[in-house]
This record gives sequence, structure tokens and C-alpha cells, in this order.
Amino acid sequence: MYNLEKQITTLELNRILEFLAEEATMPEAKDTALLIRPSRNFGEVKALLRQTEDAYLFMAKYSAPVFTACSNVSSMLARANVGASLSAKELLTVAEILRNIRTVKKWREDCSGVNETSIDCYFNALNPNNYLENKINFAIKSEDEINDNASPTLADLRRKISSASSKLRDNLEKIIRGQTAKYLQDAIITQRDGRYVVPVRAEYRGEIKGILHDTSSSGSTLFIEPMSVVETNNEIRVLRAKEQEEIARILAEISAEVADFSDTIKNSYNALLELNIIFAKAKLAYKMGAVVPKINDKGYIYLKNARHPLIDKRKVVPITVSLGEEYDTLIITGPNTGGKTVTLKTVGLLTFMAMCGLMIPADDNSEIAVFDKIFADIGDEQSIEQSLSTFSSHMVNIISILDEFDDNSLVLFDELCAGTDPIEGAALAKAILMQLTENGAKTVATTHYPELKSYALDSFRVENASCEFDVNTLKPTYRLIIGVPGRSNAFEISRKLGLNDFIIDSARNQVTEDDMRFERVVASLEKARQAAEEEQRKSSKLRLELYESKKRTEMLEHEFKIKQEKLMEKTREKANQIIDDARNKSSVLLNQLE
Repeated sequence: MYNLEKQITTLELNRILEFLAEEATMPEAKDTALLIRPSRNFGEVKALLRQTEDAYLFMAKYSAPVFTACSNVSSMLARANVGASLSAKELLTVAEILRNIRTVKKWREDCSGVNETSIDCYFNALNPNNYLENKINFAIKSEDEINDNASPTLADLRRKISSASSKLRDNLEKIIRGQTAKYLQDAIITQRDGRYVVPVRAEYRGEIKGILHDTSSSGSTLFIEPMSVVETNNEIRVLRAKEQEEIARILAEISAEVADFSDTIKNSYNALLELNIIFAKAKLAYKMGAVVPKINDKGYIYLKNARHPLIDKRKVVPITVSLGEEYDTLIITGPNTGGKTVTLKTVGLLTFMAMCGLMIPADDNSEIAVFDKIFADIGDEQSIEQSLSTFSSHMVNIISILDEFDDNSLVLFDELCAGTDPIEGAALAKAILMQLTENGAKTVATTHYPELKSYALDSFRVENASCEFDVNTLKPTYRLIIGVPGRSNAFEISRKLGLNDFIIDSARNQVTEDDMRFERVVASLEKARQAAEEEQRKSSKLRLELYESKKRTEMLEHEFKIKQEKLMEKTREKANQIIDDARNKSSVLLNQLE
């Protein structure tokens, strides 16, 4: 059975979804982002990418709408619908969602320069409710406090409580400031069980008449409610009870109104959630420098200057790779740590990202195919618990892939059939690739087997590629070269590192003539490619110099033309001035003659 979750973990899509969750604001949007899975439906993928692109264009022109961290209110609305009374905190959560709905709706209305988009269905589903939002905010000051003016009854009760409390405090102040102050532990007024009391020293218990409510842990202080304030305390307690009844009535009344609007609130919240996720995708695209790829259902992949999103932008080397048009199987060879595995993961991860509606870090005109299944056998999967070697573990994966793949599958192998006898491993690898190619799967495999290089050269719809290695610096360049198999470079690297020439020559003599001939052909191809690239660089440099020379010539001609026009203008002005002077003198002379 195809295990999508395993492939997601292998290609590290889960880490990209974690980055996406960080860009979301609403708690449920963060959770939803982590649960996004690639779609296999071409139409759905196309729609998802269009939504992300529209959000991206919105941000380019107007920035993004502000989504507050409002929680899901579905359970609250359900309780309100069955007549339950919501707490002040829950009602403030509803008000916050209503505020967010209103501000996001207003944001879209202010973006008047953008025509209808694919995400306007979500904006249109937002239904602000100013009446309910204002009513909640007017009635509730905080999650622990209701406003005095929430109702006339509540305002009247609180005035009475304030008056009675003031009267009670005046009476108690007389006690703690008068002659009885000497019987007190401290000259303070405090509360026990919601009633006002004073702290009396235990030895003076009989000096202040009243009701004992509490005793200190040491027993030296008694908290007594003086008889003179018992009636006022009783009055305050009754008023407090009525206050709580009125608060409960207010909350129940607002909760009933929330229930009346529950459907529109829920629908608006769901639309807000979708918009938050879509704009999170757009924000992630900006951070990655991503583009919207073209998509197809023909199994064709073309990644132009693609960058693995989990590698530092300043360090990653872009790759350009294609698959599915001229060839269905790409065999990548080259030295270890040269970028072969990164190439595999880049192809798989960017395909998964596009199928999730995410833009990809690559150049414009990149193209991604929508596959039914993506398989990746990458990394050391040695299993101690199952007593499986690395080769055995990989073979278990390979068998599973061969049982499940079809002509709309992308298969990625890292070091196919490595870890066993080279002759048998190469033969197995070749047979596996032939099976996949003949049945239409799109396959990328990395290997060190020279037999697979020859297979790619001789086979239809199979192509070689290599990760470039600079023998002079003994470092990989991480460039992917399509059409050229990689060289082992073992002898050259060993010589550069100082291995004795005698040993290297002895090793060469043990290599078969066919292998040496193949290596010479590969070296010749590599040399020809480098020469062609050098010629191309020179040609590009000459074209650039010619272009710059042409621009300088055009600039000089333009400057000369401007100077010429200025000179002619000055000449015309001077001539006109001479003519004007002559006319003026003639007029003066004629006047004098007359």
C-alpha cells in the first residue's frame, strides 16, 4: 500500500509545512497548514496555485491583510445554539473574530485596483456584523468585568453597592480610628467570606461586639464583623447577588443573539481561515524567492535554476534539470558530497510543494507534473530491529515501489542497489531501471556503477547527468550537467593528494581496457563540454562588450545631437537678437527722420 506519509518525511515536505505554519496567524490555520497533503487532482492543483498566485499579487501591490490570532468558535456557537450562556471571555472571542472579519473585508474593498480574483469567493463569504460586535464590546469590558452601562439595572445596582460600601467603610473607619483602635491588631479594614471585618486582638474579644468570621493561624488575631455594620453588609451581599443575576442575564441575552447569527459567523470564520492559509503560502513564497510553476499532467518536469528550500540561500547552488520530454530516466553520477542527493530531493520536494499549492524556489517558466505517486528511496535505512542491512532495507523499499508504481509515478533512487557485490548490484540496478522505463515511470537515480553510465548511453529515453567536480581544487562545484556521465576522478584525486605515482600506475594497469576506453570517452566529452562552455563564455563576453560599445556610441551620438541642437538654438537666438536690434535701430532712425 502506497505510504504517502513516509515519502513526505523522506523528502522533508513536513519541514516546509512547518515553515508555512509559522507564517499563519490563526491557531487553527497553523494546525491546518501542518496537515496539508499533496493533491493528485490536476484541476485542484491548478486552482490551489492560482489562489496562491493571486494572494502573492495582492501582497505585491497592497501588502497582506492583518489576521489576528482568533480561535475557532465552532464549539461556542454550538453551545449557544442549544441555549447555553457563553462566558465574557468567550463572547470577547466572538467579538474579536467579528472585528477580524470586518477589517479583512474592508481591506479587500480598499484594494479597488484589483479585479475579480480566484480568492474573492472567500472575501465575499465574509459577513461583518457591526451590531453584534459593538454590542459585545459595549457590554463587556474584559473577560473578568462587565461594563456598568451594559444595562440600566446593572448601573443602578452598582450605584447602590457603591453607596452602601461607602457607608459601611465610614462606620468601620470610625472604629479603627476611634477609642476602640487600641483593641485592634492593625488599623485596617479587610474582608472574610465577602463581608467587611476588622482584625481584633484575641485578648480583647469581648471589647468589640460582632460576628467572628475567621482566626489567624497563630490564634492571636480575630476577624470580627462589628454589629454596627452587619445590616449594611447584609444589604451589600443581597445587592451583589442581584448584580450577578443581572450579569448572567446580560450574558445570556448576548449569547442568544450570537446563536441567531451563528451560521454567518461560522461561515465567515471558515472563509477567514482559508484566506489566512492562502496568504501564509504567499508570504512563504516571498521569503523563498519562489515562482508559480506551470503544471501539466503529462509527466514533464523542467526546473530552471531550482534551489532546495532547506539549504541556506547564500550557499545553495541552483540546478536546472528536466525529465519526461526527451527522456524518462535520468542517471546521475559523480563524486560523493557532490550534490547528487540534493538534486534528487529538490526534484521530489518541489514537485510535492507544487501539488500542495505552494510556489517553488526556481526561475520563471519552470514546470511541474502532477503525479499520482511519488516514491523516494533515499538515505541509510539500516534496520537493527529487523536484522536488515542497508542493502536489504533498500531492497525492501525497491520491491514495494516495483509493486505499486504506474505510468504516472515519479521514482527517486539514491545510490540504487549499492551496498552489495558491484557486479550483481549493477545488474540489478540496470534491470530495475529498465522495468521502470519500459512501463512509463519517470525516474531519477544516482549511482557510482559505470555499467549504468553505459546503459544510459545505449538506451532509448534514458539520459546521463553528472555533478561537476573540480579536480584542481578537489572540491565539487554542485553544478548538474545533463548529457554527460560523471567521472570517478579517483586517480587524479589520489595524485593531487600525494599518492605515489608507482601505485597509481599499478592501479591503472589493473583496470580493463574497456573501462579505460570508456573513461577516456567520458574525459573527452567532459573536455569538449568545458571547451564549449569556455567558448560560450568568451562569446557572451564579446557580445556584452559589443553591446556596451554600441550603447556608448549611441550615448555619444545622442550627446553630440543634443549639443548640436543647443548650438543651433543659440545661433538662432543670436541671429534673432541681431535682427531685433536692427529693427529697433531702424525704427528709431525713421522716427528721427520724420
